[in-house]
Amino acid sequence: MELPLLAPYACDPAFSRGRQYPEIAAPTRTEYQRDRDRIVHSTAFRRLVYKTQVFLNHEGDLFRTRLTHSLEVAQLGRSIARTLCINEDLVEAISLAHDLGHTPFGHAGQDALNECMKPFGGFEHNLQSLRVVDRLEERYPAYDGLNLSFETREGILKHCSPTNAQLLEVSEPQGVGARFLQKMRPSLEAQLCNLADEIAYNAHDIDDGVRSGLLSMAQLEEVALFDRYRAEALKEHLQLASPSMQRRCLHESIRRMLSAQVYDVIAATRLALDECQPADVQAVRRMPVLVQFSAFMREQSLELKRFLFRALYRHPQVMETTGNAKRIVRELFAIYVDRPAEMKPAYADKAQQGDAQARAVVVADYIAGMTDRFAIREHERLSGQRLMG
Repeated sequence: MELPLLAPYACDPAFSRGRQYPEIAAPTRTEYQRDRDRIVHSTAFRRLVYKTQVFLNHEGDLFRTRLTHSLEVAQLGRSIARTLCINEDLVEAISLAHDLGHTPFGHAGQDALNECMKPFGGFEHNLQSLRVVDRLEERYPAYDGLNLSFETREGILKHCSPTNAQLLEVSEPQGVGARFLQKMRPSLEAQLCNLADEIAYNAHDIDDGVRSGLLSMAQLEEVALFDRYRAEALKEHLQLASPSMQRRCLHESIRRMLSAQVYDVIAATRLALDECQPADVQAVRRMPVLVQFSAFMREQSLELKRFLFRALYRHPQVMETTGNAKRIVRELFAIYVDRPAEMKPAYADKAQQGDAQARAVVVADYIAGMTDRFAIREHERLSGQRLMG
């Protein structure tokens, strides 16, 4: 198969470190294209359409979900990867899979589940995403999980505590947990997904925040990164100043901001690559993070994140929803641990066969796999209270 020209420091599927269970190569697809296809056809990927980004799915049809966010990350990532001559199929696979382990109710659900799991080792959604593709998907007769390539799995595991990295190393020596113990970096493709994730959610949380009425264009004028491109758009298109054109003004400002961040990443990363001159993928792993913003754009991006944290994520309306979401997760966890038969039969059977640690892990797997609306319904069924929806 003829492939796009790759830089020597890009991940080449012909030299992949392979899969946990060896398979015959596909005749028309590379290893990373095959990974992407398996992810898209997985049950966990379909569930993302009903999992919260910032606003719950039932709060509006047009707000981002984990699914649309993952698609947007993949689009941004592929655009940058193509220009940098790194593997865009691998970038797409990692981007589409990076949130597969996310709980219902976004970070509120994750925080609540981590609190419940603290006596049993805690809960990390990145580690859960790896667990989904390695063990929890049930699609193939010969093995659990999706049996993805090492490079895709490595990219999915964005963060990992030293304790969990040690556990991974025991089960898979020199595997995906090793770099956290050896203080090494992942591939450029994985680094790019991390940054594309940040670019996507910052930009699109602005859009959803204004759509919800919790943010205003006047507030956004305080943010230098956004306001610069708003001013550019207004100067070039005078009609955008009309109140009836506010949505178009917002979209044009975000479009310009996204483009500027993408071009900044490309330029800053090229400078870093020219300075460090990595000879291959293994050299990349020994170097500092190379996919990056310029110092100026990094500071402006951090200012935007601080603004969103203060004005949107800590908005009283969002905090009220967050509080209810955490309560649902905590109470579901307590009920299932006490009465595992309330879970679906496959999970109930596993929970009843193990000790307290094993039971808690099964319950966490079950809750993490829920959509927002299923968690709300389950809580209402088991508690008699409807807190949302």
